[in-house]
Amino acid sequence: MSESPQNEPDEFDEIVGAETDRDPDLAVIEAGSRTLRTQAGPPQGDGVPARPADPELDRALREVETELAGRWPETKLDPSLVRVEALMDILGSPQRAYPSIHITGTNGKTSAARMIESLLGAFELRTGRYTSPHVQSITERISLDGAPISAERFIETYQDIKPYIDMVDASQEHRLSFFEVLTAMAYAAFADAPVDIAVVEVGMGGVWDATNVIDAGVAVIMPISLDHTDRLGTTPEQIATEKSGIVKQDSTVVLAQQPVEAASVVLKRAVEVDATVAREGMEFGVLSREVAVGGQLLTLRGLGGEYPEVFLPLYGAHQAHNAAVALAAVEAFFGVGSEHARTLDIETVRTAFASVTSPGRLEVVRRSPTVVLDAAHNPAGARAAAEAVTEAFGFSRLIGVVGASGDKDVRGLLEAFEPIFAEVVITRNSTQRAMDADELAAIAVEVFGADRVQVEPRLDDALEAAITLAEEESEYSGAGVLVTGSVITVGEARLLLGKG
Repeated sequence: MSESPQNEPDEFDEIVGAETDRDPDLAVIEAGSRTLRTQAGPPQGDGVPARPADPELDRALREVETELAGRWPETKLDPSLVRVEALMDILGSPQRAYPSIHITGTNGKTSAARMIESLLGAFELRTGRYTSPHVQSITERISLDGAPISAERFIETYQDIKPYIDMVDASQEHRLSFFEVLTAMAYAAFADAPVDIAVVEVGMGGVWDATNVIDAGVAVIMPISLDHTDRLGTTPEQIATEKSGIVKQDSTVVLAQQPVEAASVVLKRAVEVDATVAREGMEFGVLSREVAVGGQLLTLRGLGGEYPEVFLPLYGAHQAHNAAVALAAVEAFFGVGSEHARTLDIETVRTAFASVTSPGRLEVVRRSPTVVLDAAHNPAGARAAAEAVTEAFGFSRLIGVVGASGDKDVRGLLEAFEPIFAEVVITRNSTQRAMDADELAAIAVEVFGADRVQVEPRLDDALEAAITLAEEESEYSGAGVLVTGSVITVGEARLLLGKG
């Protein structure tokens, strides 16, 4: 941590000493981390790597991707940690080599993870971040120091642990899944780096999620709503029960705003394991926010006090709430609010938030007309995106491009966007999970009316059609295009629009 303005420099030295003595997990303050981070250099670009330029390297990466794709996909789950625990044991438990912050919830996990990573990096800690799914490249899922690991390192990590993967595969009823292998790769890469702290997003749920072999000192629970109901439950209580499984003994829970029934489940879990709870709207939150050029200006209340004039280069009230949660999580990690009645250094916090990127989350990828990408894939995410687009852009006419997965509440998603879309172009992405364009269009016609729906099964044709519709009003009309419905749709559109 850095000193607050009211503290003398020698007090800061005492705080660092106290932190290190208080808890061995916080030996991350040691000078070695600063040296490693300096060597690594600052993160580059927006965190979405292109395919390797070297043909041989690209071929090697594709081979690994093909091997991983041959396993159970992320959408097929077996509620058991047996396989991933067996792999962690044989690897020497790399996930226990560093402290961690574990993040679950329905929406906002990846954005919050990126904010937490940025804050920790600004305080000169070496970070590892594991998130899913990826927007364009599988290597995005595993980041070191704010940047995705290189294709070379991704391949090396896989090759290093492959013999152990094969051993576990041979000893279990089912082979390790795609997500289990990637999780093991992330934990191994973090230990090898080595990182000072890991920021880990669950894949789905919590209790049985492959990431839950960590024993995180800080558990973050983002807003819970209905999604993956076939696997996690059909009510907020059932889903919250699954997600609260990441709350460990004597940890701190940072709880975003929740439905009352979901919050009560998490609070009950916290009592059972003697966890400390910090609740948005009670112990921390957003005090004020105003739209600013390129984002928004926030005043946040953290666990230790107020943080005024924080610029966040992301749009929407939901991102402001994500920022409040991220700040509280980092404060909790540093012991602010429990051991220390102080704020983190405000300038460091401002620098960290000002550098945050979140590709595919209300991301502008083109002008004239403006094309925005957002990975909303459930009704709650769609409502947040619709409100944010209206607030931040004020389009005179907005054309939607929607390609969704077949296992989602697509009617709810379309209904959330109906008030802001003048017309919608229905399409599909290239994956097997994608809903058939005609099937999706039939639902869209019921929501929008036939005269507002156009069908273009190919995504490139859909983008062209939407841009043409936006341009029809004339060059200066203020029309725009929003591409949404799925992270995969957004990732493919990003490539087609030249961001890859």
